[in-house]
Amino acid sequence: MVLEQIQVGHMAVFAYLIGDEKTGEAALVDPAAEVDLLLREAENRGLSIRYIINTHGHVDHIAGNAECKKATGARIVIHEEDAGMLTSTPSMILRMFHARPSPPADLTVRDGDVLPLGDHSWKILHTPGHSPGGMCLYIPGYVLTGDTLFVESVGRTDLPGGSWEILHRSITEKLATLPEDTVVLPGHNYGRVSQSTIGHEKRRNPFLRRG
Repeated sequence: MVLEQIQVGHMAVFAYLIGDEKTGEAALVDPAAEVDLLLREAENRGLSIRYIINTHGHVDHIAGNAECKKATGARIVIHEEDAGMLTSTPSMILRMFHARPSPPADLTVRDGDVLPLGDHSWKILHTPGHSPGGMCLYIPGYVLTGDTLFVESVGRTDLPGGSWEILHRSITEKLATLPEDTVVLPGHNYGRVSQSTIGHEKRRNPFLRRG
């Protein structure tokens, strides 16, 4: 299995290249910037991008969608609750982030859906709170947490559609119940280290102890 964490852009966003070396099927998760770099990484591994997956619809995570889709023809995947955000980012925000408008979603998903990539399957965990359609991608041993859970922190909840109570419930019910050795791969490089584990976050993340 391919699982590569790549920091891109000026917002310390982590994009992820996930895939199956055997079949060559792959996806880019949150291709926020430096799309040429991400595509080179895929090409160097002999991978073909089948999906562009957005963990949520905020501009700092979708800014590279248009360029990536134009280059690969891949299908854009997002949770159904955030799908409308792809095509409704205000022009002022797009200019601030030097971003092109994203194409619409090709595939919307819900909690519990499974996205196959070759011989591997990623489960969709709907984790609203940072945004209504925030989601995580889980495969035994790893969880890509987007802006739901960071290393010893969590996503902000003061943006439209955000809610601390909902985010806390998402983390405690959907993420904290995963095996403690599950590796946490966040959507931004905001922590002391670039990744963590569910067990570490349960013990050391102060937000998980807040009700």
